[in-house]
Amino acid sequence: MRIYLDHNATTPIHPQVANTMAEVLREHFGNASSVHTFGQTAKAYIDEARTSLAKLLDARPQEIVFTSGGTESNNLAIRGIAESLTSTNRRHIITSGIEHEAILNTCKFLGKQGWKISILPIDRSGVIDPASLETTITDDTAMVSIMHANNEIGTIQPINKLATIAHSVGAVFHTDAVQSVGKIPVAVDNLNIDLLSLSAHKFNGPKGVGALWIRRGVKLVANTTGGRQERNRRAGTENVAGIVGLGIAAQLATQNMPAKKIRVAQLRDRLEAGILQHVAGTIVNGNCDARVPNTTNISFDRIEAESLLIALDLEGIAISTGSACSSGTLEPSHVLRAMGFSPHRTQNSIRFSLGENNTESDVDRVLNVLPLVVNKLRSLSRSNERVHAS
Repeated sequence: MRIYLDHNATTPIHPQVANTMAEVLREHFGNASSVHTFGQTAKAYIDEARTSLAKLLDARPQEIVFTSGGTESNNLAIRGIAESLTSTNRRHIITSGIEHEAILNTCKFLGKQGWKISILPIDRSGVIDPASLETTITDDTAMVSIMHANNEIGTIQPINKLATIAHSVGAVFHTDAVQSVGKIPVAVDNLNIDLLSLSAHKFNGPKGVGALWIRRGVKLVANTTGGRQERNRRAGTENVAGIVGLGIAAQLATQNMPAKKIRVAQLRDRLEAGILQHVAGTIVNGNCDARVPNTTNISFDRIEAESLLIALDLEGIAISTGSACSSGTLEPSHVLRAMGFSPHRTQNSIRFSLGENNTESDVDRVLNVLPLVVNKLRSLSRSNERVHAS
């Protein structure tokens, strides 16, 4: 039996999502832009999914643009806003050092095109101090992009306060909510934002589909040109089955979130407390209060995270060292580095991210195996140190 504790990388597709998608793929294959019955049936499915997702976000259906996932949504938001402002004097974008690479690399690209990019500092809590935005923002700032919940440590940012500061100078505010939508309530009006990115596979939907919510009245230039799909904001034949899957996942999240949030948080806390109690030299990274309910990131002193990941995988336990998009690079966590941790701590930290299918038995299995694995790795490390010393 294998235990999956890497839900921030991706989640298992819900059976209801998979079954509905299979039906659409078999029976409702029409192009949603076609005017005949086949096409209009496909369009009706898309409209229903748009309405379901809007309900999850407490938004208007017409404000939602379907995309291929979080990375495309982030690119459409940042590049689209930047392109719409090329004729103005606003050539400044602010983000943070703990953003997903889809944000950081897009900002780097714009920096090479002459945009000024400011990176807000992060303290060891992993939460941005709004005062740092106040001292960085100017009348030339076009956009502020700060993620809602971090993918590695799970910390939740004070988005409403940050967005209020951005709006005070007329800047647009975008949030990457890929790691929060479906886990905690996300109401766009309460957040006071202008754009929001999400991805279906982070909350039991299919891979390859996501969305960008764009507040009515916000202008951006489409990155993909072609047809007039998605109200001229994202050209291309719609992925009907994928969009339907996103819509079903949104429905399930709306229905199940309150109970799921409590249950998963209890499992996470049980796991975290057990690790801290039974494994010496461990400490939680980031704020333990302002975070999503399924995530804990823990440093293991005198352990290489990659070695621990492999050892646990051999025991049938799947975890992660951080973002799946950065795995295999051997680079230290840019999130922990931005928080000011030592090089060793940026490379000895493990992310445990739980989901609705996990059980107390899963947690107990990890707590039984982990101390033994850690002790073995530390023993091997001491042996190697003695060999090198001699």
